[in-house]
Amino acid sequence: MLDYARKGDTVTVTELARLGRSLLDLISIVGGFGEQGIEFRSLKEQIGTTTPAGKLVFHLLAALAEFERDLIRQRAAEGRAAAKARGKTGGHPPVDAEKRDSARALLAAGKTAAAAARAVGIGRATLYRHGIGVIAEPQPVA
Repeated sequence: MLDYARKGDTVTVTELARLGRSLLDLISIVGGFGEQGIEFRSLKEQIGTTTPAGKLVFHLLAALAEFERDLIRQRAAEGRAAAKARGKTGGHPPVDAEKRDSARALLAAGKTAAAAARAVGIGRATLYRHGIGVIAEPQPVA
């Protein structure tokens, strides 16, 4: 429908939820309609861009959505700052050299990567991430 609507058309939906997944998505779609000269109407909410009052409602929704995004961004930044103050940096915790060396020794002794990882108390993916449990390159078939 979005591909077929043309300037002068009016897109009518039964309710706003049928047009977009979120308020931000809805405002983006209806904003695109406005740029293309397409009117919009929602039957259930009885709002749309065909009247000045409907346009006002959409501008208010857009302003509220932007305000909400800014609040979320601000709270996330505050959360990261608080975590940093507590000494949390995010990401994977470092694996000490002793565990890496123990895992290498177990692999050299014939243990599987999963068994070596379990024995030293780290995940198998951690072994691979550190290049410890690397599987040999496959040989070409002759």
